[in-house]
Amino acid sequence: MINARFGTFRGLVRLALSYPQLALGQSATLRTSPAEVHRLVFVCQGNICRSAFADVVARKAGARTASFGLSTTTGRPAHDPAIAAAQALGHDLSAHKALDRTDYQPQPGDLLLAMEVRQLHRLAADPRLSHLPRQLLGTWTQPMMPHLHDPYGLDDRYMAYCLQRIEQAVTALIRTYPGATPS
Repeated sequence: MINARFGTFRGLVRLALSYPQLALGQSATLRTSPAEVHRLVFVCQGNICRSAFADVVARKAGARTASFGLSTTTGRPAHDPAIAAAQALGHDLSAHKALDRTDYQPQPGDLLLAMEVRQLHRLAADPRLSHLPRQLLGTWTQPMMPHLHDPYGLDDRYMAYCLQRIEQAVTALIRTYPGATPS
């Protein structure tokens, strides 16, 4: 059950720790008004599973989007199991190419959406990105799941579950930030 729902025991522990970090204001979240958001920017470690999938889902729904990885190689394709899991959910990740943080070009109105608290801290520590609003994508899931553990190399059941959670979060997120969807 742990491998299918949380990826690993470590994923479960990080999820459990993320709730108090969020509640106590220790998540490095930087909020903004929904009216100020014009583009949703999804962030994870490698930009080949979670953020890549969130980007595709949001773009398919008509949102202005971008995505990047905190530590990746620009141009790297999406992870094959992520492509397969996305396809099962009706999304195509086959054309995705990863973008490294250093190649990401911030724009006014960007909202950074990370998958983990520690990623928010890395964004807050980056002088080029620290001024941008940032939040956890998992706060839009029901029930709230602030830590969306990296499915790379893990059980296929967890890959599917993780991407389903991301799809749910993106759907709710778009309703919250209508300025990211051109009229």
